[in-house]
Amino acid sequence: MAIPMTQDPGRGHVDLYGNVFEVPTFTMKQIHDAIPAHCFRPSIARSMGYVVRDYVLLGSLAWGVYVCTPLLPSLYLRGVVYGLYTVAAGMVMTGIWILAHECGHGAFSRSKTLNNAVGFLLHSSLLVPYYSWKISHSRHHKATGNLQRDTVYVPHSREYWTRTAMGSDVDPHSIGAAELTEDVPLVTLWHCLLFQLFGWPLYMLDNLSGQKGASGFPQHSHYWFGADSALYTESQLHSIFLSDIGVLMMSVVLFYAVRLFDLWTVCVFYGIPYLWLNQWIVTITYLQHTDGTLPHFAHSQWSFARGAAATIDRSFTLGGFDVDKHLFHGIVGTHVLHHLVSTVPFYHAYEATDAVKRVMGKHYRADQTTPLMTALFRNLRDCQFVEESSGMDGSGVYMFRNLHGRGMRPRNLVAGESMSSWEGHLPPPSKEASRDWRHLVAWIW
Repeated sequence: MAIPMTQDPGRGHVDLYGNVFEVPTFTMKQIHDAIPAHCFRPSIARSMGYVVRDYVLLGSLAWGVYVCTPLLPSLYLRGVVYGLYTVAAGMVMTGIWILAHECGHGAFSRSKTLNNAVGFLLHSSLLVPYYSWKISHSRHHKATGNLQRDTVYVPHSREYWTRTAMGSDVDPHSIGAAELTEDVPLVTLWHCLLFQLFGWPLYMLDNLSGQKGASGFPQHSHYWFGADSALYTESQLHSIFLSDIGVLMMSVVLFYAVRLFDLWTVCVFYGIPYLWLNQWIVTITYLQHTDGTLPHFAHSQWSFARGAAATIDRSFTLGGFDVDKHLFHGIVGTHVLHHLVSTVPFYHAYEATDAVKRVMGKHYRADQTTPLMTALFRNLRDCQFVEESSGMDGSGVYMFRNLHGRGMRPRNLVAGESMSSWEGHLPPPSKEASRDWRHLVAWIW
């Protein structure tokens, strides 16, 4: 049975939720002119102040928990305190990661030397190869939303997603019983877990989530400085080597920390918070570029302004505490501005965002109401692949879709069709696909 159209023919570009999408028309000159001049000026004192603040906060948390928790009489209470520490420390470490990210964009200070020195130290302390990440991340910013050139979270086509997830013998334009599992919350939660555990390390190790066919260790690894590297030019290999040296030095520090204390202590005070850091970076980055309202473009239709606008601002609060503003340095709530002008320091980003919103108008996207983890669950389930809207073949504008019709408004179905009629027409995944861990992880991307 053929899948019904996900939108009415002749309506132009339509997003996942049935809303008409219009290609942005504003210019980058309008964006730059709208931002107050002082927003482009970083302060070394202010930037360094945040570095000191974050490390003092992290050190104070660790010292307080290390000294006081063993005094608690209850094993249960000690476990709760250690668990809460790992969550809080992971958030502070995420903030430190974002400060290094500022350095990579030149938003930390006007000194390239200071930016690279601070960024190298901060990222190395978090086992991130600074220069390797900086180079690949710069390419992402220069090609955001470009289906042929973007380097991060490049979405699948319908055919690629179906073939990878279900097997090569599956018709991408039909639905079967196995697809129904995508609507089971426990299955989506399992995909979320895989996403959090494997997303960041697999991206760094073999460029998973980049361009199709541009993955595989070691040539596509952010750590590989061999002459056959597929990600870096020969002139950049020295920087990749330095990045690896930084990660290696931090690994040595951790080794001696285990010798000085013990493995359990290092795992609690660094290892588990490090896993929390990784999952926050994966979650934040994914949600900045994945939403049912966001477009992607063929290279012929792409422009920097269009790609930068193909991002979305969100919020992240816990119990009324604004985690994004106070610990994540606004990376969740000001990411649209960050892609438009990445040299604006984060402490000016809210003001600059208000300025660019007036220029962008309806092209500015934000979701300030959906909880962050709810958005992750929903988008992993619903944003499976991209394709052109019905009647817009060859337009070069692609919107997110999914096989099972989640998120799509009933009025957009073909007359006489219902959501229930989509069910029960796709063969189960092949045994070969089920056995291959890369196929399993591909369900995430």
